[in-house]
This record gives sequence, C-alpha cells and structure tokens, in this order.
Amino acid sequence: MEIKGIRAAAVAVAVAVAMVAAASVVEGKEERVGGSSGWTILGNVDYSKWASSHTFYVGDSLLFVYNSQFHNVKQVSRRDFHSCNASSAIATYTSGSDTVPLKRPGHYYFLCGFPGHCQAGQKVHVIVTSSSLPPTPAPAPSPFASAAPEVSARNDAVSSAVSRVLAAAVGVVFFM
Repeated sequence: MEIKGIRAAAVAVAVAVAMVAAASVVEGKEERVGGSSGWTILGNVDYSKWASSHTFYVGDSLLFVYNSQFHNVKQVSRRDFHSCNASSAIATYTSGSDTVPLKRPGHYYFLCGFPGHCQAGQKVHVIVTSSSLPPTPAPAPSPFASAAPEVSARNDAVSSAVSRVLAAAVGVVFFM
C-alpha cells in the first residue's frame, strides 16, 4: 500500500512539473522598453530603433521602468501617437514599473504624456505577431484522414514539451 501512495505522489508531482513547463512555454518574454536606459528622455534613447531590434509575440509583455515624478506611459491610437496627443489614452500607467501584456497581434502605440516628452522622442510603436514559431506545413492529404482542425505550431510546442516532461516523470515513477 505504501508504494502505491509514493507512486501517486510522484505522479502528482510530475503533473505539476508538466503544468509549470507548459506555462513557461506559452507565457512569453518580458522586454524592458529602452533596454538598460528604460523609459526616459535622457541619454537619447531611440525607441524606434529599440523596437525594430525586437520581435514581439502574443503572450510577451513590455516592462516600462521610469521615474514616476517625471514620466508616465500612455497607450494611444496610431493617430494620437503620430500627433503626440496623450489626452485620449486607451490606458495610462503611472507606477514607475509597469508591465503591459501583449494579448493580441497588431500594433501597439505608447508615449509619455508629460509635456514635450513625446515630441522629444519618448514614444514607442511595437508590432505583435501571433506566434513565435513558424507555421508548420500541412501534411499531405490522406484518404483516411479526418477533417480535424489544424493545431498551431505554438500549441504543438507546448504539447511536445508537456509530453517530454510527463514521459520523464513516468519513467522516474516506474523505476523507483
């Protein structure tokens, strides 16, 4: 009876490890806007160059680090971004260390709402794509294949990672 209890506990641990592994594959990365300089008008940070040197995916997040006495972060529309208009912000962040999740593909526009800061270059535009993995080619049609929906490459990666972790955990349990 005691061995069954140990095996059940080991399986529970293996499942928990697999769930953590799957979450780490799906969550994405956090990028500090402006790199080590952060969100500022000092030091001539080129936010356009910074953004173009990164690739952003759904599930990633932006970390804005700044002195909240002198800066803020406003998420704005494309039009407001280009005209440096902070009065109709979609979202406003003021903590000095704000994490903004990138939940959907598309264009995201941010600027500092303090007077003159956007005009001085404190604004960033990032483009978010839907997957961090290239799409996998569809298999050749088979007369025996069902009309199953396609699974994204990212889901395949998660499934593969979970399968590897579970296989390793099950191996540990049976060789105890």
